[in-house]
Amino acid sequence: MIVKTAQGNEYDLKRGIDISIPLSDDEKNPLAWYVKPPRFEPVMQDGWVGSVKNGGTVNFRNIFFNPHGHGTHTECLGHITKEVYSINANLNEYFFEAVVFSVEPKLIGEDQIIVAEQLKKLKEYGAIEALIIRTLPNTIDKKSKNYSSTNPPFIDAECLSIINELGVKHLLIDLPSVDQELDGGVLAFHHGFWQVPSQPRFDRTITEMVFIPDTVRDGIYLLNLQVAPFENDAAPSRPVIYPSK
Repeated sequence: MIVKTAQGNEYDLKRGIDISIPLSDDEKNPLAWYVKPPRFEPVMQDGWVGSVKNGGTVNFRNIFFNPHGHGTHTECLGHITKEVYSINANLNEYFFEAVVFSVEPKLIGEDQIIVAEQLKKLKEYGAIEALIIRTLPNTIDKKSKNYSSTNPPFIDAECLSIINELGVKHLLIDLPSVDQELDGGVLAFHHGFWQVPSQPRFDRTITEMVFIPDTVRDGIYLLNLQVAPFENDAAPSRPVIYPSK
């Protein structure tokens, strides 16, 4: 099925590329923010067990996980506000034209930082509704890494000047956070992107812990941002991108 956007670009909806990391209950699941691995457990009640393997009639499992720490998730400004605004209530559109952009964070002292100078090339695209950042090197361990206490790369808040100029509403990145792991709770990029508390941007989202395969070239795509309908500041998500025809 071919769709054509208002910008005149055509995309084949049969060629979708899933850039999410699936949630699992084994060592393959990525971890961040010091949380323990997810747990998938059969319900056990009054002698009944929710496991066919263990004699039950169906598999009926509870799943314990944290959206922020256990894989691909999309969050709204409720992540940093006193009132826990819901991603489900504030994301009401799901298709966006997007740009995939690869960048190798600069080593500054002991930190790896994406700086504003590196994003200037994005101006070649003009307005960008959704920006998908792939950090280099793009190692496969991003899909199973324990990021806790590793000081992962992050985005300098000065990058916001370019991101705002381009009109980015939806930012996706293959890191556990756009901000530094230990910054004393400042969360400068989060606050600047959502303009909290001065002019809260309910129309903006951040998606973290995606994985963009090397086979995906930098450039323009159609993004389908699929987010589980949780009434929470963040929810597991499955962003799918479609290359132009």
